[in-house]
Formats: sequence, C-alpha cells, structure tokens
Amino acid sequence: MTDLPDTDFTQRFIFDDSDARGELVSLERSYAEVLAKHSYPEPVAQLLGELMAAAALLVGTLKFDGLLILQARSEGPVPLLMIECSSEREIRGLARYDAEQIAPDATLADMMPNGVLALTVDPTHGKRYQGIVDLDGVTLADCFTNYFVMSQQTNSRFWLYADGRRARGLLLQQLPADRIRDPEERDASWQHVTALASTLSADELLSLDNETVLHRLYHEEQVRLFDGQALRFQCSCSRERSANALVSLGLEDAQQLVIEHGGAIEIDCQFCNERYLFDAADIAQLFAGAGVDTPSDTRH
Repeated sequence: MTDLPDTDFTQRFIFDDSDARGELVSLERSYAEVLAKHSYPEPVAQLLGELMAAAALLVGTLKFDGLLILQARSEGPVPLLMIECSSEREIRGLARYDAEQIAPDATLADMMPNGVLALTVDPTHGKRYQGIVDLDGVTLADCFTNYFVMSQQTNSRFWLYADGRRARGLLLQQLPADRIRDPEERDASWQHVTALASTLSADELLSLDNETVLHRLYHEEQVRLFDGQALRFQCSCSRERSANALVSLGLEDAQQLVIEHGGAIEIDCQFCNERYLFDAADIAQLFAGAGVDTPSDTRH
C-alpha cells in the first residue's frame, strides 16, 4: 500500500513499458469547505468540483513556485468559475451564478455558453503566463484536453467528475520518446492507455480508491504508483491585505468611503465570506503606519 495523506491528495503514477505518466486527484474536505461558503445549485457545485480537480492535477504537473489561477467565464447563467491553487497546494474557489436560470440537469453548454477558459501561472519570481481556450467541449475535461493540445502541443487527456461530496480527476500525459522510439508504436501505445482510461465510469472514479482504479484499468500493464501529495483548503485573504487595498486608494478616498458607508468600511472576501471592518480610527492608524501624513501624499 502507498502512503496516503488523509482525504485530499494527488497521486502520480508512471507506466514502466510505455512513454506515459498519470496523475489522480481526490478532494473531499477542501471541496466541502468551498461549497460550505455559498448555497450553490447542484450543477454549479459539480462544475466547481471538476475545476478544483483540474487545478489540483495541474499543480501536480507544472513546475513553478507561486499561484495557479483557473477562470472559466461566459455570457450565461454561470458567468464565472474561479479556482486558485498555490504551489504550496493550498486551494480555494468560487462561482457566480443566476440560480433561476439553472435547471437541475443543466450541462456545461447550458450554464456557460460562449465561454472561455483561462489558465494563469503567477510565479513568485519571473513572468506571469496566461493561456486561453474556448469552452467548446461537452465537459470541462474536454476543454482542458483541448487546451493542452492547442497551447502545449502535448498529448494530454483529462477525466473530471464531482458529485457535491467528492471531486475526482485523472490526467494522462504522453512523455518524450524513450521506451518506445517507433512513431507508429508510440502512437498505438498512447491510444491504448487512453482508450482503457475512457472505459472508467464517473461512479467508479468517484467511489474507488486509486489502487483499485489502476488495477481495474491497467492490470495487464506495469504501473508504478507513487506516494500521495496532500492538498488543503486555505483562503489567502487577511485583514492586512484588506488594509493594504485601502491604503492604495489614498487617504482622502478611504476617509470618504468611511463616511459613505455610515462610519465603517466593510471588505468581504468572496472566497470564504470573511468580513473585515475598518472605521475612521482604523483608517487614521493605517495611514499613520504607512507614513502617509496628508492626502496629497497619496494621490495617484
């Protein structure tokens, strides 16, 4: 048995006899934390879980130090899905939606017509990178598969499922030619491993553990499964960050906001619903601490 870190983790595997690798993700506690912050309709909760699973798979694949941001935007009843996952494997997410326009059996196309999917890597050091692809697949998994084919020129396949309780995902990627050099044999091997993965049902991936999933799919292959890597829900909001946002407005504007809002500014985090209050005394202290003495010092 491999060593598994609780309920939320990714787990890598590799094929010994072909040029392919894979990653599995299981999310329960962090998924529940995200859903607990808002009363999402079931189809939206499922989409959000699938996007969380995709983010976790990508963080396990990409080599970077910083933040991965996935945004799906559309003109439909779900104008925004957003997941952030750090290289420290801390994840949070939210959705914006119009519940009245979402049927219980709504599909991705119903909820997010004319949509786009943006993948942003915001490294601690170095340049920010963003790739965008149309949300033109039947499922989010199709959209991610299309993204990698178009932008990365890498053979990759995604399977993403969520049921409001558990979010699961499977990613397969073709590696550079090593074990199989002949192009036709290499292509046949890739088609073989992806065709087997496509026989896995949503119910199976959502209910079975990783070892059972891999045995079910690849009992005739040589597959090595590595130790799991834990993930957890963590919101990066804080009173300090909210204070910095107010300081960036300038003293005059911040003081005016206090007056307009009846004596206190309330800053809400859309991810976790945490609220931070700042009254006139707080504002005065903020700008004194920032070394700002007069309104003219803070004009942009």
